[in-house]
Amino acid sequence: MSPQPAETSDPFDLDFDAETEFVSSPQEARAPDTAHDPFEGLSSPRPVEDDDPAHSAATPAPNPIADMLASAEAALGEHTVPRITIHAFWAREEIAELVHKASSDRRMERAKTVVQAGGLAGAVEHYQNQPTPSLLIVESLDPAPQLLGLLERLAEVCDPGTKVIVIGAANDISLYRELMRRGVSEYLVPPLGLLQLIAAITALYADPAQPFVGRQIAFCGAKGGAGASTLAHNVAHLISERMGANTVLVDLDLAFGTAGLDFNQDPLHGIADALSQPDRLDPVLMERMMARCGDHLSLFAAPASLERDFEIATETYEEVAQKIRSSTPYVVLDLPHAWTPWKRRMLVTSDDVIVVAEPDLASLRNAKNIVDLIRAARPNDAPPRVVVNKVGLPGRPEIPLKDFGEALGLTPSMVVAFDAKLFGQAANNGQMLAEVGPKSKQAESLESLARMISRRETAPEPAAKPAAASLISKLLGR
Repeated sequence: MSPQPAETSDPFDLDFDAETEFVSSPQEARAPDTAHDPFEGLSSPRPVEDDDPAHSAATPAPNPIADMLASAEAALGEHTVPRITIHAFWAREEIAELVHKASSDRRMERAKTVVQAGGLAGAVEHYQNQPTPSLLIVESLDPAPQLLGLLERLAEVCDPGTKVIVIGAANDISLYRELMRRGVSEYLVPPLGLLQLIAAITALYADPAQPFVGRQIAFCGAKGGAGASTLAHNVAHLISERMGANTVLVDLDLAFGTAGLDFNQDPLHGIADALSQPDRLDPVLMERMMARCGDHLSLFAAPASLERDFEIATETYEEVAQKIRSSTPYVVLDLPHAWTPWKRRMLVTSDDVIVVAEPDLASLRNAKNIVDLIRAARPNDAPPRVVVNKVGLPGRPEIPLKDFGEALGLTPSMVVAFDAKLFGQAANNGQMLAEVGPKSKQAESLESLARMISRRETAPEPAAKPAAASLISKLLGR
């Protein structure tokens, strides 16, 4: 437990007298059985069960600490816990279950978590002859004087580098401040939610030098040709242009990527170069490798070449994606259709997943498999969004949208109607739908999807850009 810099080297310095601070008179101090409870009159929040119907009618006690954590997470994005060991000592079974669920979350999957009974007192006894882990979570139902006394004993056996999270019963700002003064990393009180606990843990390991983590959005086609790349490119363009947010589009279809064509770009470097030298990748090198497609949009293009075989480890994809996320508010991943371990990893670790499907049986089967897999791997996250594309293709029998949604177990977030002329003209000219047909229903639908994903309002519509030269004439002119 690390002390605050301005305080003494002892993280549990006893300049603070628990008995005099939390007892109203000397007589009460000498009679602990009848002592005044400093938290008397405060409601004792009971454990919250999500399935408890009675809880929906109850108003939880105000928890400013939880609100502060939630606001910080929304502002900075999501962090992950490094490869550390976490020990948790619980006093109530619901806390044990909460820690177990948190340990299986995607943000904490690299940490090793051990959960034991005994609470704070049990932790003090356990570590008399044992080294303490990187993070220690202890629960105590004791009043403030006993809690502080046990923490003093814990400090005597606690390694200097160990961080400590205390889960207590009293929602009291004075106690919170005293615990922080003594070097406790965080103090949490019921009602305690799963995401609140995860946010408290991940915040302890956020890099102070790079606290920012952008939002990663992955587009995945339920089958080849469903139009996932087209929608990914258009949504990235709309987030950057209409929402005015800096965005990086990453084309991870290394052999057949079309992002360069869709934006009328032919960069010398791209995502393959970044994946080949992840250790050297820094903001300066990233800027050189990316192509600028607007004031707020940058492109990591794919080489789209069959001259090289790309055998890249899953960890490399994850490392490069994390470095890109640390440099921009929004990262849009255009994933190839082929199923690989690294693609699965990108889907599971993304903040938003958009599955693009056509209204046919093959798309329905594949989309359901993808949705079920992501739901199982991310039980604490929102389910993937499903976009049904190419609806109304002439002469093709289609599965009704109602049946499509019922089979998936969720309602499609967006339906995009087929328009061969609109999409074909945009693709051949290297333009976006908002440039070719800004008033079309398809462009409006994609703008709604971009606003939904980015959680931002639409900025004033930019001035119309002149049409780009035809890509066909450009390619023939080589």
